[in-house]
Amino acid sequence: MNIHEYQSKQILKWYGINVPNGQPAFSPEEAARIAKDLGTPVAVVKAQIYAGGRGKAGGVKLAHNIDEVKYFASQLLGKRLVTHQTGPEGKVVNRLLIEEGSDIEKEYYLSFVIDRKTAQVVMMGSAEGGMEIEKVAAEMPDRIFTEYIDPATGLMPFQAKKLAYRMGFKKEVLNKAMDLMEKLYTVFVEKDCSLAEINPMVVTKENTVVALDAKLNFDDSALFRHPDIVALRDESEEDPKESAAAKASLSYVNLGGDVACMVNGAGLAMATVDIIKFYGGEPANFLDVGGDSTVEKIAEAFRIMQSDDQVHSIFVNIFGGINKCDVIAGGIVEAAKVVGLKVPVIARLDGTNVEQGRAILAEAKVPQVYMAPHMTDGAKLAVELAAKHKAAGKSGKGA
Repeated sequence: MNIHEYQSKQILKWYGINVPNGQPAFSPEEAARIAKDLGTPVAVVKAQIYAGGRGKAGGVKLAHNIDEVKYFASQLLGKRLVTHQTGPEGKVVNRLLIEEGSDIEKEYYLSFVIDRKTAQVVMMGSAEGGMEIEKVAAEMPDRIFTEYIDPATGLMPFQAKKLAYRMGFKKEVLNKAMDLMEKLYTVFVEKDCSLAEINPMVVTKENTVVALDAKLNFDDSALFRHPDIVALRDESEEDPKESAAAKASLSYVNLGGDVACMVNGAGLAMATVDIIKFYGGEPANFLDVGGDSTVEKIAEAFRIMQSDDQVHSIFVNIFGGINKCDVIAGGIVEAAKVVGLKVPVIARLDGTNVEQGRAILAEAKVPQVYMAPHMTDGAKLAVELAAKHKAAGKSGKGA
């Protein structure tokens, strides 16, 4: 789960980390009022969307008076901001952060992530703050420094000092930088974060260490422990299909392609995405129906996958274990009755109750449902039928 920058900064502030004074605004008038209350010579007007790269896309403005704040706010609110993380469709700006300007001397990068290979937390730091860390990693990998933290012992003082030295903090702020690292690690652990990032982390000309920007992502599986974090969710920033899937207890990620996948098990789902790509198709989603499927749950999965014009075929790739193939087949038939099948459906069923499942589909004789004996056959057919359905739609002939 993601949250906005201003929300991340509020959490950091609770843990004693320095952040600029600021408040969210939802209208130009509110932005002007907040700037007036701040009373600083320079106010920063920042678009709030779930994506990085906002500055380069024109989503961060420096205002030198109240009129400029109001003008920039009116220009940004309602604008579709396109960054390297949003994709070409961009994201609409519905809220802003109005905060005081900072007298910056030097920018740094700091983050905590989980390394699943070592089962440890990784603290990453760089003196190349303010840049896209992916670009730094690709072009200047020697300028990114890491410390691996054993969860059993936590971040040790010597590790914070070692990273601070390598990042090049001057002696006047070395202890302040170490203190920020230790507090951000505490946020990461106590809030069950999957990412805690400050970019840039700045040293001001007054030798203050400040989190000038902040990004916190949270482990969805741990959200039951954090109702305060769940309350911060902005569903307008999330893919509607992903939100609907979460409510139906479906693991769904939109991948932007036109061949939808309905699979049981994350491993099989990833293999299905790969084989669709192998045959020249573009996967529309990652959808794991889990091991507790019901006819109703399968029908809901179809409704979600077909809820817009993105999908041109659906590949149902099920290896029945706990899930039974007859339940999956019944869900396909139910979806055809209740939801309707707008696109071709290719069903590859194997495993528990496979014969019963195939018999259910054969007897139902649902139009646009094609049986595939093997995974390779199903993927290839799904790609071919998606191309035909898409071409027919463009020519106005229908499916």
